[in-house]
Amino acid sequence: MSFRLKVATIAALALSAIAAVTATDMSIAGPAIQSTTGVVPVIIPEGTQGSTSGVQTAVRFAAPSEVAQPLETHTPPSHPETPATSLAALVEAQGDADPVDGDLRCLAGAVYFESKGESLEGQLAVARVIINRARSGRFASSLCGVVFQRGQFSFVRGGDIPPVRADSRDWREAVAIAQIALNDSWDSLAEGALFFHARRVAPGWGKTRLAVIDNHIFYR
Repeated sequence: MSFRLKVATIAALALSAIAAVTATDMSIAGPAIQSTTGVVPVIIPEGTQGSTSGVQTAVRFAAPSEVAQPLETHTPPSHPETPATSLAALVEAQGDADPVDGDLRCLAGAVYFESKGESLEGQLAVARVIINRARSGRFASSLCGVVFQRGQFSFVRGGDIPPVRADSRDWREAVAIAQIALNDSWDSLAEGALFFHARRVAPGWGKTRLAVIDNHIFYR
């Protein structure tokens, strides 16, 4: 081989080596990918991700950072109705007295005329007596039948209940107590009572006394 040919061969090999190194450096550096979401760009050298166009594939890995989510507005779950802590609270919860009729009117009328102005406990005890009688099998089977039974309640006149002031507080309480008694929403201090009389009288019934509430004594 001539001297000139050897020099040309060595020069060609040197140029090939330089070109190879330059190409490798460009492949590694690659174009940077800007991230606005905290993602770190990683450039995979050619040949590791199977490119068909010679363009390097950028694979993004999410940085380990907490992503803030908007707070949701939650509607409180509906809970069962909270039991009332007092008879007075139950009466208040009944609201205004709507027009009533039938057995509810008879029951409220008995509460109104027999215990108007007395404590709520006393009114409830009167209502329970009417209901207990209707369920006992010893009296009429309906509330109106119990109230209108001859010789039982002196306020009944001409087979009907006298007019009441429907807008009065006393009537509102009477209707509320009647509803509470019908729904068994509150225990009476005279549970099981079938009879009562005013404290000013002494009929000598010989029955079992259950309670003395306000102006009445209750028996079974």
